[in-house]
Amino acid sequence: MIDILLKHRSIRKYKLFPIANDLLEEILQAGVRASTTGNMQVYSIIATQSQEIKDRLWECHFKQNMVKQAPVVLTFCADFNRFNQWCRQNDAEPGYDNFQSFFTAAIDALLVAQNVAIAAEAKGLGICYLGTTTYLTQKIIDVLNLPKGVVPITTLTVGYAEEIPEQVERLPLEAVVHYETYKEYSAEKINQFYKEKENLEWNKKFVVENNKNTLAQVFTDVRYTKANNETFSKMFLEAIKNQNFSTE
Repeated sequence: MIDILLKHRSIRKYKLFPIANDLLEEILQAGVRASTTGNMQVYSIIATQSQEIKDRLWECHFKQNMVKQAPVVLTFCADFNRFNQWCRQNDAEPGYDNFQSFFTAAIDALLVAQNVAIAAEAKGLGICYLGTTTYLTQKIIDVLNLPKGVVPITTLTVGYAEEIPEQVERLPLEAVVHYETYKEYSAEKINQFYKEKENLEWNKKFVVENNKNTLAQVFTDVRYTKANNETFSKMFLEAIKNQNFSTE
C-alpha cells in the first residue's frame, strides 16, 4: 500500500472506458471505512456518470476536460442534512447549523475522499482532485440539487489513465515535518527547501511563459492571486450560509 501512495500521480486524461459497477461499489465501500467524527458520517458522495450532468459540472470546474472525459466524477460533500433528519425523527433537536459543525463535516468528507482515492489507485484506476469545487460552490449545489445542510467540499475524477504523466515534485520531508513543536524557518532553510522546485525545467518554463522573475511570483501574481482568493472566499462563505451553516 505504501508503494501505491509513493507512486501517486494526478491523471488528467482518461480512456473512454467505463468502470464496472461492482468495482465502483467496492471502491466506495473502502471509502466509507474512513475515520469519521463521532461515527456520525456527516458526508455524502455524489457519483456522477451521466454525460449530461458531467457536462454541467465541467462548466463549474472551469471547463477542465477531464470532468467530461472521466467515466465517473465523485463530489464529496459535508452533509448534516441526513443526520439532522435522523435526530428530529428520534426526539432530538440538532444544533449543527454552525461553522464548527460545517468544518467537522468537511473533514469527514475529505477523509472519505482520500480513502476512495487510495482504493481507486490500488485497483489500477487513476484519479485527480479538483480544487475548483470550492470556487463555484453554489453552481455545483444547483447542478447536483443539494439540499440545505449539504455543501460540496472536493471532487475526484476517476477512470483508466490514457497517459501516465511524470510524477511532480514534493518538498523534502524536513520542510513539512516538525518534531515535538513547530520550528520556525530561517531564510536559509526556505531557500534550501524550495531550491529543487525552482530549478526544475517545467517550473523555469512557467516563470518565462508568465513573464515573471521568480516561481513565487507565478503563484502570487498569476495562479492564486489575492483578488481571486478574496472573491472566491466571499462566494464560498455565501454558499455555506445559504446551505444553513452560520459562519459567525
